[in-house]
Amino acid sequence: MTAANHFNLHITGMNCGSCAARVEKALREVPGVADASVNLATEGAQVSTTKEAVTLDTLVKAVEKSGYGAESARSSRDTDDAQRQEREREQQSLQRSFGLALALTLPVFILEMGSHVIPGLHEYLMEALGRQTLWSAQFLLSTLVLFGPGLRFFRLGVPALLRFGPDMNSLVALGTTAAWGYSVVATFLPGVLPDNAVNVYYEAAAVIVTLILLGRLLEARAKGRTNQAITRLVGLQAKKATVLRHKEEVEVAPEEVELGEVVIVRPGEKIPLDGDIVEGHSYIDESMLTGEALPEEKTEGDTVVGGTLNKNGTFSFKVTKVGEDTMLAQIIQMVENAQGSKLPIQALVNKVTLWFVPSVMAAALLTLAAWLVFGPEPALTFALVSAVSVLIIACPCAMGLATPTSIMVATGRAAEMGVLFRHGEALQALRDMDTIALDKTGTLTRGEPALTDLIPAEGVERQQLLIWAAALEQRSEHPIAEAILAAAKAEALPLPQARDFNALTGYGIEATVDGRPMAMGAKRLVDQREVVNPFEQEAETLAQAGKTPLYLLVDNQVAGLLAISDTIKDSTPKAIRYLHKEGLKVVMMTGDNEKTARAVARELGIDEVVADVLPDGKVNALKELQAQNRKVVFVGDGINDAPALAQADLGIAMGTGTDVAIESADIVLVKGDVAGAAQAIAVSHAAMRNIKQNLFWAFAYNTALIPVAAGVLYPVFGLLLSPIFAAGAMALSSVFVLGNALRLKRFKIQI
Repeated sequence: MTAANHFNLHITGMNCGSCAARVEKALREVPGVADASVNLATEGAQVSTTKEAVTLDTLVKAVEKSGYGAESARSSRDTDDAQRQEREREQQSLQRSFGLALALTLPVFILEMGSHVIPGLHEYLMEALGRQTLWSAQFLLSTLVLFGPGLRFFRLGVPALLRFGPDMNSLVALGTTAAWGYSVVATFLPGVLPDNAVNVYYEAAAVIVTLILLGRLLEARAKGRTNQAITRLVGLQAKKATVLRHKEEVEVAPEEVELGEVVIVRPGEKIPLDGDIVEGHSYIDESMLTGEALPEEKTEGDTVVGGTLNKNGTFSFKVTKVGEDTMLAQIIQMVENAQGSKLPIQALVNKVTLWFVPSVMAAALLTLAAWLVFGPEPALTFALVSAVSVLIIACPCAMGLATPTSIMVATGRAAEMGVLFRHGEALQALRDMDTIALDKTGTLTRGEPALTDLIPAEGVERQQLLIWAAALEQRSEHPIAEAILAAAKAEALPLPQARDFNALTGYGIEATVDGRPMAMGAKRLVDQREVVNPFEQEAETLAQAGKTPLYLLVDNQVAGLLAISDTIKDSTPKAIRYLHKEGLKVVMMTGDNEKTARAVARELGIDEVVADVLPDGKVNALKELQAQNRKVVFVGDGINDAPALAQADLGIAMGTGTDVAIESADIVLVKGDVAGAAQAIAVSHAAMRNIKQNLFWAFAYNTALIPVAAGVLYPVFGLLLSPIFAAGAMALSSVFVLGNALRLKRFKIQI
């Protein structure tokens, strides 16, 4: 069933993977919701519905009922400043809370733990102040920490606990309350405890809050950096446009410019919108959109893209795309969609985290009971310390962040390289491909014929041969004529007029140039006119190389041999080598004849060739490959190859002009270059390695340390994990996962 609506929500109050899983569960239980995906790293939710009756208000209420906040999330490009300010406010709030907590915690820590560092300090304080005064001071300071900076854990954790949907905040609230409450009893009602169990753990409660606040602060800073790709893309947008209206230059906001208007751009200015140059010449820096470092030369008739930088010339262009249709807007939308999506591997993580917190609470209760029944004296003290350690160390923050942070950074980095993932799932799917099928024309080759060889007959100068050929082709509209004329233009050759032009159907063309009869065509023209052919061997060699040989006849004698070919892009050979290195079989699909296709395949080292195929033939060829249990990714130009892109297990489309929103593709390459496909595969492999590292760390950390926190090492080694170290380790796990994901920002590949 087709979704009637699609909603993007901004979720507040999420702190761990179980939070995201609960919000997702709540949204999916709304009648009429087809699918819901919640991303902890972006704090966003994407919801598809099958009924018009499902409204934004319905979804917001469902989220609020689960204990979290929700609101409509507009596009990043519309609310970038607001979102940045919100992140900054959150960081400042966490910084203030951490600073206050640290200031209050340090005296408590020194009073209780100072004797481990300064010999005799404990005895001196006990004699000078007395135990009751010391413990009362610790009570006051730790209470200020828990119910001042630490109040955020209770505000969120206690309601979640009462709803029987405990989260990370619930674990922190339970753990710190247990340590603090036990200490309060020991301080003010010591008679209710056994004599050997009268101890205080104020420092544990205070330090846990302080360390977790530090972890949250570091996490918030790292989260802000994971989304820098979107911020940079949004920052590319020009703030103003100089429009020519009624023969006067008027400065307006880009969103006020209409289709067809003429915009003037001066050196150093950002191009505000997409369009075609109507006057002027310049070099444009397109590096942030295409990944290409060198500026592109642009002149009349060329297309310019909004957000790119004009380097050194003044020009005017006619606006062809505005608003959501511009290339930059499409790119931002794709990156947003990819960053907000969820990989198949995340589904398993969500199932685990949904039940993880209740399981941890059960483990803490079991630990408490085991120490009380089997533990040595003071059993109550050991039971408390171990149960609190289990509660604190097991917070599943790292689990929830492991996948989405890597997706965000990887897709953002890919966008900077000119590789656009339309959805995050393509990251995982691309890793599993074993065969890559490539269209030849426009993908492996430049897609336009070029003059590659010029062999003059004896007594004829090379330059003269090119002048005659170009003069003869001036009246022709064939692509071959364009190639020859382009070669003559590149050498700035003067061309005489051709008279009595005549197209010889099936043979070539003829005309009179400088008063001499001339003709040009394939071998059949030479055979028809029964003239001596001195270049028969050379022509055969050129044909074997996949080129089209042409003879130029002057005065009914062969004056030279020319060869036309759709030349291979400079980056293609390196890209093919990289694909082979990654273990992919390379298949070339083309409508060209078998001989030409085989010649190109030999030159590039391509494994398999499918020649003489139309677009529907490519679809059948892909089906045959898939029938061999091969996972096939197809790379094409996105227009003629739309059926093949849809049939393949994964489709990669070359961006055509400024049209990057190619619906039949999973990945779009802004720069029409097969090297981009290799870069996409490299990013996919790097991202999946990163996700596996994150998930291993998150799961291994919890799996290994929960038993240690419970005290399994105590009977053998006498080791017991302090709640303080448990809090530090928990905070460190999230920071480690985020730091590991951020390494992808520096990802580079040399094709």
